[in-house]
Amino acid sequence: MLPERKQVLIVDDEPNLRKILSAQLTRDGYDVMTAEDGEQGLALLREHHIDLVITDLKMPKVDGMTLLKKALEEEPELPVVLVTAHGTIDTAVEALKSGAFDFVTKPFDKDEVRQIVAKALKTRELRGADATSTPTARTARFGIIGTSPSITDLYAILERVADTPTTVLITGESGTGKELVARALHEHSSRKGKPFIKVNCAAIPKELIESELFGYERGAFTGAVTSKPGRFELANGGTLFLDEIGEIPIEMQVKLLRALQESEFERVGGIKTIHVDVRLVAATNRDLKKLIAAGAFREDLFYRLNVVPIHLPALRERTGDIPLLVEHFLARFNERLRKKVEGVEGEATTHLVEYPWPGNIRELENVVERAVLFCDTQKIRASDLPPDIRGVPATASVPPPEADLQAALAGEGGLKEHVKVAMSRLEKELVSRALQQTSGNVTHAARLLKISRKGLQLKMKELGLREGSGEKGD
Repeated sequence: MLPERKQVLIVDDEPNLRKILSAQLTRDGYDVMTAEDGEQGLALLREHHIDLVITDLKMPKVDGMTLLKKALEEEPELPVVLVTAHGTIDTAVEALKSGAFDFVTKPFDKDEVRQIVAKALKTRELRGADATSTPTARTARFGIIGTSPSITDLYAILERVADTPTTVLITGESGTGKELVARALHEHSSRKGKPFIKVNCAAIPKELIESELFGYERGAFTGAVTSKPGRFELANGGTLFLDEIGEIPIEMQVKLLRALQESEFERVGGIKTIHVDVRLVAATNRDLKKLIAAGAFREDLFYRLNVVPIHLPALRERTGDIPLLVEHFLARFNERLRKKVEGVEGEATTHLVEYPWPGNIRELENVVERAVLFCDTQKIRASDLPPDIRGVPATASVPPPEADLQAALAGEGGLKEHVKVAMSRLEKELVSRALQQTSGNVTHAARLLKISRKGLQLKMKELGLREGSGEKGD
């Protein structure tokens, strides 16, 4: 498959701004689409796979805030960056509270936009789709699915600490649902109506982490053409979620500690002390005690964060919840892919329960999506699962036709040639089935295959498939 280029949608009623931003992002290696108002932007969002939206706030017909809310209703994980000439803290808080990833003020600095775009795309990649964001009422509490003892204990902790100002440290492997728990703490507290501000510390260059958390004043550094509040300031009255807290540079940790202890800080380049009321929730998939021993994490900061520790179990430690999670994901992907898969056959369920799931719930979600996509019967069979889930070597998953085997054994062509032919056949089969599944809609098929629309079109041309039907070309 061809490397995927990220697709960015720019929505602004100013032609010059669209032209400048489009040229910059194209030079940075992104595919760019533009719209002159929110109405056109929404239409493009529904027709194409978009990885990031940059939209003006003030526009005719459909403004940026409306576009933001409608876009997130259809695709909750889509990062949206607002551009505004009215860069007040109130506007920023409202946008971030409504789900915006970030905002920039006019006139903006090109480097600032470049950094925000890269951070937004990296954050989405690191976070992935939240594995348990739409639970079934029968098996869920706090938006979390499970009845295993470890999850039952988690419910009890959340009931006790959610509506308190106490700092919480969430630990667990990647993909176990740490952000989901952080949101549950916020949504079940008296801060629910206030901002929930999330920061992925692994997605921010170390030289920018201070200005990201505490903001900066105009002229504080090259490119700081306006003042900008930091995440602590934007989260005032609400909850600040610092994901991957173990990635914060050691030199920044003392400033973070002071902000937590004193509830005050200064912006970069500023002299005014800012006081905030913020409930902090932190998360990490690293062993902070080992980082402390290695001199990479401050012990005093660890104890300040670890007031209420919550450890999320790996999926292999709660296998009894796997059937419930699979049932939940089946319902989600039946709706999204317009399928009617009714369940999972016994052998397939056994494979799902016995697999160790190194990627945890996020990996399970991806496997169920793939199985629903390629399932041609009422229930998912073992053959619909990836080879590694079934314990089958990947090389055995697509046996070549008998004629190809005989030709290879007869010495007709070398090994590389036969492997190339087999891989081309597999690619063609996958692309064809994705197109059939989406009634020939290239945009939707590209989304299922997790490649760009342009990449899929090039691949179809290479494989001799005609756009619109998925059938062979003439």
